[in-house]
Amino acid sequence: MRIGTIVNGVVLDHIPAGRGMELYRYLKLDSLEYEVALIKNAPSVKMGRKDILKVSGDIDLNLDVLGYIAPGITVNIIKNSKLIIKTHPKLPDKLVDVIRCNNPRCITSCERELSHVFKLTDAESRTYRCIYCETKAERAKGF
Repeated sequence: MRIGTIVNGVVLDHIPAGRGMELYRYLKLDSLEYEVALIKNAPSVKMGRKDILKVSGDIDLNLDVLGYIAPGITVNIIKNSKLIIKTHPKLPDKLVDVIRCNNPRCITSCERELSHVFKLTDAESRTYRCIYCETKAERAKGF
């Protein structure tokens, strides 16, 4: 299989095998005019198998959201065929309007314009809790 080189764009590497399509949907890559390549089940020394997403164009990425959805991924930003940024997003300390509080008694249920804010309370178990009512957040599906 041959995937062309990227002159300007983004490569998301070390996505858990079989999860690339979920990330593809979350990032709404189907609505882009750029070339997008999803490589599924690529061999990996580190992970056994992995998925890779390549986008030939500049896209806005929220690293906090990527750190929450797929911790352990590698984000490579490429400009003029050169790697300019390589980062590994970490679990963010706070998430704003990424996940919603499911507690019907939470103030966010009545005050619709209020942001849904969650704080990281246990990094080891990746637990986030609503700052208003302390309800534990549901994990991002599949990640």
